[in-house]
Amino acid sequence: MAALLSRELRAKSDDELEELFEDKKADLYTLRINLVSGELKDTSAIKSTRREIARIQTILRERELAAAIAEEEIS
Repeated sequence: MAALLSRELRAKSDDELEELFEDKKADLYTLRINLVSGELKDTSAIKSTRREIARIQTILRERELAAAIAEEEIS
């Protein structure tokens, strides 16, 4: 599974990012369960999934702040 780049994530809508966020959180949960049970072969997948989650959260927060700033300028 290739890591998602920030530019690929920025091209997605907020709804798509929210859905992707939920999917990645579920993936992370599964990876952690597999790690504990000894079934996980690629332990670096946990780190890359955590980073993808952080990228998604960062982009969502940037958009939230940009919307707040735009609203302040209108008011």
